[in-house]
Amino acid sequence: MLRWTVHLEGGPRRVNHAAVAVGHRVYSFGGYCSGEDYETLRQIDVHIFNAVSLRWTKLPPVRPAIRGQAPVVPYMRYGHSTVLIDDMVFLWGGRNDTEGACNVLYAFDVNTHKWSTPRVSGTVPGARDGHSACVLGKTMYIFGGYEQLADCFSNDIHKLDTSTMTWTLICTKGNPARWRDFHSATMLGSHMYVFGGRADRFGPFHSNNEIYCNRIRVFDTRTEAWLDCPPTPVLPEGRRSHSAFGYNGELYIFGGYNARLNRHFHDLWKFNPVSFTWKKIEPKGKGPCPRRRQCCCIVGDKIVLFGGTSPSPEEGLGDEFDLIDHSDLHILDFSPSLKTLCKLAVIQYNLDQSCLPHDIRWELNAMTTNSNISRPIVSSLVSPLPA
Repeated sequence: MLRWTVHLEGGPRRVNHAAVAVGHRVYSFGGYCSGEDYETLRQIDVHIFNAVSLRWTKLPPVRPAIRGQAPVVPYMRYGHSTVLIDDMVFLWGGRNDTEGACNVLYAFDVNTHKWSTPRVSGTVPGARDGHSACVLGKTMYIFGGYEQLADCFSNDIHKLDTSTMTWTLICTKGNPARWRDFHSATMLGSHMYVFGGRADRFGPFHSNNEIYCNRIRVFDTRTEAWLDCPPTPVLPEGRRSHSAFGYNGELYIFGGYNARLNRHFHDLWKFNPVSFTWKKIEPKGKGPCPRRRQCCCIVGDKIVLFGGTSPSPEEGLGDEFDLIDHSDLHILDFSPSLKTLCKLAVIQYNLDQSCLPHDIRWELNAMTTNSNISRPIVSSLVSPLPA
């Protein structure tokens, strides 16, 4: 019985960020927030969410080991990817408004919180953003994205063997997936499932004839071939900048945006790779509002979803595109315990907590107390600039 169990505000206000789950913690890297300065080079920020205490913290900036020498830290960016292999987070790609896109590989040690740039060999992918990254064993697979140098969408697959730090451009077999960016790629077993993204009707170059494919494409990492897939009777709408994750051998997608429909989504769909069928899921509880460019991580049987951007509900609150960036966090519980359901009832009906054990009261307080990493956006704070 899926249920949205937690909704908290006041976390990092971020869009197009990247995150990984490490035990009961979620590490969030970079992203952007409307109105912030992305022309001045600065260190990427790292926020950590503790899924037990339900609190956010922000790591302090990295100080140089040698005075006057810049530390090895990626610059602030968006549209990048992060994956976890052992105790190392590998960050790749993304862009900012000064340096453009990047193809340097960075490694972040979750134990020491130190950055490094591993020495790599082989065919390094061109700098891009809006690609996907997923992991099988000690190998990271990069697919698609928008390549800066070629100025076009990509449908290449590169893999990085992190045991040898060697990049390889895979010469794929079969009918390849269309060029695209801001799609999702999820590893289930040895198969990579690609869904959605933004593509162009006429090929790899962007001609403002956007299309949003809603058919699953499957890449077999063992044979390095794109598979021919059967048609599916029920399909989610095509979209980009959605979230995707695998749970119990099935693929889930949430949210996203379709520019042709001018529509943001907050629907949840489940794809079964055995029957090759989609099913729309309706969790209990109040979920997130329609949005795109959020992050989604699995912590045990829970999905931690945070950030993203949505159409502004009130004139004067959004940016120049009438979008408002989120600092909220939602938790979707695949298997809520009786204890969790009881706590939700206490909150919903505002029941007396004085007779409850201290640890239960502490947990109830955590579930209802917002973070203070970022401040809320309110109408009174939005005023016209002086003439």
